[in-house]
Parts: sequence; C-alpha cells; structure tokens
Amino acid sequence: MTEQLKLKLNDSKATRWGALAIVAFTMMAAYYVNDVVAPLKTMLEADLKWTSSEFGFFTGAYSFLNVFFLMLIWGGLILDRFGIRFTGKLSTILMVGGTALEYYAMTGLAGNETMIFGYKAGVLVASTGYSIFGVGAEVTGITVSKIIAKWFRGKELATAMGVQVALARIGSQAGYAVAIPLARAFGISAPVMVGLVLLLGGLVAFFAFSVMDKKLDKQMAAAALASGDDEPAEKFSFKDVKAILVNPGFWLIALLCVLFYSCVFPFQKFASELMTSKYGIDESVAGFFAGLPALGALILTPIFGGYIDKHGKSASIMILGAAMLIGVHFIYAIPGIHFWLVAIVLMTVLGIAFSLVPSAMWPAVAKIFSVNQLGTAYALIFFIQNIGLWGIPLLIGKVLDSSYCIVGQKDGVNIYDYTLPMCIFTGIACLALVVAFMLKKANKKYGYGLEEANIQK
Repeated sequence: MTEQLKLKLNDSKATRWGALAIVAFTMMAAYYVNDVVAPLKTMLEADLKWTSSEFGFFTGAYSFLNVFFLMLIWGGLILDRFGIRFTGKLSTILMVGGTALEYYAMTGLAGNETMIFGYKAGVLVASTGYSIFGVGAEVTGITVSKIIAKWFRGKELATAMGVQVALARIGSQAGYAVAIPLARAFGISAPVMVGLVLLLGGLVAFFAFSVMDKKLDKQMAAAALASGDDEPAEKFSFKDVKAILVNPGFWLIALLCVLFYSCVFPFQKFASELMTSKYGIDESVAGFFAGLPALGALILTPIFGGYIDKHGKSASIMILGAAMLIGVHFIYAIPGIHFWLVAIVLMTVLGIAFSLVPSAMWPAVAKIFSVNQLGTAYALIFFIQNIGLWGIPLLIGKVLDSSYCIVGQKDGVNIYDYTLPMCIFTGIACLALVVAFMLKKANKKYGYGLEEANIQK
C-alpha cells in the first residue's frame, strides 16, 4: 500500500510528458498569435495606413498592462495563492478575449480615420486587444513554467522546459510563415482569426490538463500523509516576495532576461521589413526567414536542455548565448553588407542563441527559488522582461520614423535604413553579456548550483 501511494501520476514518463504536451499546445497557440502580425507591418501601412510609430505602439502594447498596471505581478500572486489550474484557465480566457478584440480591429471596422490620443481608433482597439492578450499570455507562461517545475522536479526538468519552448516556437514559426499568404488570400485579419481558433482549442486543452493535475494533487497529499508530512504542497506568504527581491540571483536573472529578450522579440517584429529593405528578400518569404530563430529553437532547445539536465553548465551557456547575440546584431548593423545569404545565416545563429539562453535560464530559476516561491519569482522576472518588450519596440518605431532612418518611399510606403536600430540592439546585447558574467560569478559566491546537472541520481 505504501508503494502505491509513493507511485504518483508524474512518476509515469508517458503521463508527465503527455501532460506537458497538453499545456504546450496552449502556449503554441499563444506564440502564434503573438508573432503573426509582425510580418504584416508593410501591409498594415499600405492597407490600414499605419505608421512605423503606430506599429511600434501596437507591438509595445503587449506589455503595457503588465508593466503599468502590474498585471504580471498580480498574476504571480494569484498563481501561488490559488494554484495552477485556476490561474491557467483565467489567463487562457484573457488570451481568447484579447485576440477577439484584436481581430475586430484588423477587419478595419474599428475605424482608421478617427484619431484618439494621436493614434488611429483602429490602432488603439488593436493595441487594447493585444495588451489584454499580453496579460493572458505572460501569466499563462509563468503558470506553465510552474507546471513543469511541479511535474518534472528531480526528473528531466530542463529537457521538459526545452521541449515546451520548442513547441511554442512552432507557433511562432507558423505565425511568421503563414501571415503573408493568409493575408493575401483572405484579408489582413485572417491570420489573427486562425490564432483565435487555436486559442479556443488551447482553452479546451487546459481544462483537460486540470483533470490530470487535480488527480496528481490528491496523490501528492496522500503520499505526504503516509510519510507523516501533512503540510500543504503550495504554501505562499507575502514574506516570500521580500525573500525573492533580496536574492541577488533574482536581479541578475531578471536583468539578463529583459536584456536578452529585448534583443530578440522586438527585433523579430521588425525583421521582416529589414529583410526586404536591406537584403532584397521577397516579402512573401521574408516572414519565414524572420521566424528562423523560432525554428532553430524548436530543434535545439530540447537538445541543449538535455545536455544541461545531464551535465549542467547553465551559467556558462547563458554567457555563450549572449555573446552570439552581440555578433548577430553587430553584423546586421554594418551598412555595406546587403547579401541575402548573410541575413539568413545571421537569423540561424540568432536561433542558436535563442535556444541556448532559455534552455539554461528558466530551469535556473527553479534552482534558485523554492517551489512555493516559483510563481511569484517567475512573475517578477516576466514583469521586468515586459518593461523591455514594451519600451524597445516603441523606441525602435520612433527611431525608424525619424528623418535619419527614412531614406525613400515605394508605392506610398516608407523605406527605412535599419543601421541605427541595429546599433541599439547591439548595445543592449553587450549589456546582456556583462550580466551573464556577473550571474556566473554570483553562482560561485552563493552556491545556486547553476553549473550542476538537474537530473538527480
């Protein structure tokens, strides 16, 4: 009887990986919606008369509520207080609602003539929807991270996180690849409609996972009772927030996160136009090439995660990924290089860096903090990350609309010189490398175990 109590649902390899596949589908749908509008920048300027500043405003809106209304922090507190099932359902519903509003704006029905606060009404409606979606997507992200930490602790933790990231990148790559063909065939709102349908499927998937997770909780409670440990599995106190904030590892991980992702996600939003304007790549395939980092992450993140599970070296891997990022953006910034193959190779290298750092970073959080602090720790890190995801696209959009970057027009749409924006990304990547070295030094001082293997023998 005791052995039966000890054998929990997540002790079955097939069951825990099946649970991961269910929640990963929801994240895959979220990543599709997050990236599907990026390749449409030129079409938005031509069809809906958006400017680069308005596109940057829309892109930054993803993080607006998370940053200025602290929604991510509240989401983390809700997660640690009410658990992963409640929080996951709530956040997925927010994603569905926000995407529906974004779709309505993309149809043009919200109006493109009326100006509100200096922006077109359609831009504001789309941005509002994208901001609501952003709350749901980020809270879903921290929820899924805590789910993996719960179901894979002491097992293939980094591999599982790597697989989840890889599956999410399928959504990203699909968004970049199909956006232009769908928009040309069925209208500019069609790619967003596909995302809305996928998210509805993700909502159903999360309800299915909740049944499995509830059964696991019962088994864990029974096992704890049998061993004489009847303390609740998830016990959160607001004192834990202070404990997180005074931990040097938190600030270094958070800074590395915001700097690294500010060089990836905002860059990808503008990468399709960079491909066409500087390297002469056709618009119909530029989105596919801009999504190559997601494709690289699909293949490589589980491989790197498996290596970290067996051999460790998380801090060193984060340093390597940040260094690669510097090289990519620096070469993109060189004005005289226009050969299309260079652009594709650089996107491939960015994909490798994009696989290295997340495969090491997110499992590292689970080593630095206890399980009852994980939701809040992830939320605070994601909150700081969202400051970059809000501010950097806004900055790049403003820079592109400046007289320095506009070099001409074609069919009534501006042609941009991306040298200055790429210099900005290069500078941010340099800061990321400095922080990565500081994290490795802190690991030696405080004994976080980031260079140690995850799998417990």
